[in-house]
Amino acid sequence: MSHFDSTKRSLEDVLKDVSNGKIQLPDFQRGWVWDDSHVRSLLVSIARSFPVGAVMLLETGGETRFQIRPVEGVKLPESIPAAELLILDGQQRLTTLTQVLSIDGPVATRNEKGRAIERYYYWDIQRALEGVESLDEAIIAVDADKCLRENFGRDIKLDLSTPAHEYEHLYFPCRQTMNSDAWEEGLQEAKPEQFGLYMKFRKQVLQAFRSYQLPVIQLHKSTSKEAVCLVFEKVNTGGVPLNVFELVTATYAADGYNLRDDWFGSTARKVDSRHKRLTTEPVLRPLESTDFLQAIAMLYTLQRRKADLEAGKTGKQVTPVSAKRATILEMPLAAYKEWADAIEEGFKRAAKFLRRECVRDGRDLPYRTQLAPLAAVMTILEERWKEPRIYEKLARWYWCGVLGELYGGAVETRIANDVEDLLTWIEKGDSAPEPRTIHDAAFRPDRLDRMTSRLSAAYKGLNVLLLRGKAADFFWKGTISELEEENVALDIHHIFPQDWCEKKGIPRQQYNTVVNKTPLSYKANRMIGGVAPSIYLGKIQQHEHVKIDDKEMDVILSTHAINPALLRSDDFYGFYSARKQALLELIGHAMGKTLLHVEAEQAIDTSEEEDEELQET
Repeated sequence: MSHFDSTKRSLEDVLKDVSNGKIQLPDFQRGWVWDDSHVRSLLVSIARSFPVGAVMLLETGGETRFQIRPVEGVKLPESIPAAELLILDGQQRLTTLTQVLSIDGPVATRNEKGRAIERYYYWDIQRALEGVESLDEAIIAVDADKCLRENFGRDIKLDLSTPAHEYEHLYFPCRQTMNSDAWEEGLQEAKPEQFGLYMKFRKQVLQAFRSYQLPVIQLHKSTSKEAVCLVFEKVNTGGVPLNVFELVTATYAADGYNLRDDWFGSTARKVDSRHKRLTTEPVLRPLESTDFLQAIAMLYTLQRRKADLEAGKTGKQVTPVSAKRATILEMPLAAYKEWADAIEEGFKRAAKFLRRECVRDGRDLPYRTQLAPLAAVMTILEERWKEPRIYEKLARWYWCGVLGELYGGAVETRIANDVEDLLTWIEKGDSAPEPRTIHDAAFRPDRLDRMTSRLSAAYKGLNVLLLRGKAADFFWKGTISELEEENVALDIHHIFPQDWCEKKGIPRQQYNTVVNKTPLSYKANRMIGGVAPSIYLGKIQQHEHVKIDDKEMDVILSTHAINPALLRSDDFYGFYSARKQALLELIGHAMGKTLLHVEAEQAIDTSEEEDEELQET
């Protein structure tokens, strides 16, 4: 069964429907953005009867309801009938043609530099009749006072501020293209000798607009919200992808609820911003509106699932827990209102949990996508999340997601499974199976030999594990976490310096991995410089502000999973092997899994192979 019809409609009829409100815009459509050059190009294309692309419209009156608004520049009385069609594709073209051809006022556009300007468009009749190749130059745009200026605006080059001046210079106003009766009468009275010339222009140029047939694809009113969203994104490839939040905002607005105000706040309407309240927590600063909607959708569908099971439903009759776009789009306003405040508290609890795990800032958050399921679970648990048994399970799930690198890409199915699995595992204890993320998570030891990007989730996660283990700074001696709170400049630095490694012929693919890096203060890194560890450790220990012996420094090195003896002997390969095993133990403990050990020789061979591959490419 087809969900659309394809036809043609006259441009004149379409513009009439836009002007009287029968055709309007769904509120998720962004504003009109075409500049002056686009406007001229479109007018010339129609004057030459060139195709300008199909328009896609959606029938109203179905279950898919949106807040609507008229096309930009159209002013409608309050007593107009409801819109019959909504523009999904062709907004820029229809808005341009409506403003230029149908509205008695200046066109609000932009110049080539993007500055807002107001223009009236005219045809130079004599130039337009010189041939189709002259049409580009036959269209002129004048200021809002209908004058064209030169000499940086000081001198008037052309004055079209009255109909008499239009007749005198033989310039036809584009806004009268579809109905030029009044202008023609005035021309015949003022300049009868020019009327024959004008009639040629009418036949060659204006008639092209009046007879122009616009291809129209009309979606039936039965089209689902998800389909509308997908269609909109497909046909608007040149714009910004449509966020599900914008579509839900337009849907809820049809029921009188302003979701945008609830999320972003409004000073004019005295509404506090939910987003602003949440992002006072530094770790929640990456949070997006979609994450919030996903968390609500999961609890809404979990609630429905439980009700279905209690009612004795089975199989496909039971609602699945879901965070998918289609679920969010079908989620009623009542569900949002029921869960929004509770979910907000859930996100705040999630932030507290992450702080305990030493994830304090959004920059250190391995996966933003883990926030929604964590907040949903925290919403149900409330303060029980602090109980040691429950906390341990939450931490294990979290680290399996991070170090197993399972939360990248499309994760709608995973986060929905995790919410249900985690809650069941917590409530039923060990009699319930482990959540799928814990079951699926694996960390290959050779991953450490390739981990160089600090943007990767596992890299960030491993750095946080060191902080959680109370890693102390080589110079300041305080823990890295304490120094962060005191705003001491910190970063990830090499343990065996890069310059030293290069001189010793150690492959970059090995010395530049996370195994040879650790969080340190800027001060400590400056003292490390490019010399051997045996030298820089002595410099740091003997510094007048440090003054510690080998035993005290060895304790600090151990907090970074570093073997002090191997570092002091400048044994890079021995150090690399030992630290790799120590990091694997740290990772395995966080994930609750036993990781296979890899011998040092294998690690070196792997790195050398990768180094050769990179050189070859």
